[in-house]
Amino acid sequence: MKLTSGLLRLLDRASAPTLVHAHCDLMCGVYDPAQARIEAESVKAIMEKHNASDDHEFKERAIFIKEERAELVKHHLWVLWTDYFKPEHVEKYPELHELFWKTAKTAGESKKTTDVAVADRLLAGIAEIDRIFWETKKA
Repeated sequence: MKLTSGLLRLLDRASAPTLVHAHCDLMCGVYDPAQARIEAESVKAIMEKHNASDDHEFKERAIFIKEERAELVKHHLWVLWTDYFKPEHVEKYPELHELFWKTAKTAGESKKTTDVAVADRLLAGIAEIDRIFWETKKA
């Protein structure tokens, strides 16, 4: 009985909520727009390979993979937008909301096309997000 009550007290302490303060899910250092950029670079490379190929089966597979990568771009942008950026960032960079919205929309558009110009616009949007992100990290 004594062992059981001691164990229960230990479990109570271990499961008690601890208040921590962070503006993101984990302490800083885990977020980076590079994840979105790498996936967007893959989208562009796949479009280029798709457009250069005459192999129907290869092209079908390329489209499937390109759509997966474009969805990952949207995911990584969403995580940055919702988990990293804070109201004071939006105050300092009022263009952030529209920039994220347009860039995520371009990621969605890249799922529907093999036009490399769309991938270039996607990479440009991510580059601007990256610039602002690193400016916020300096502060």
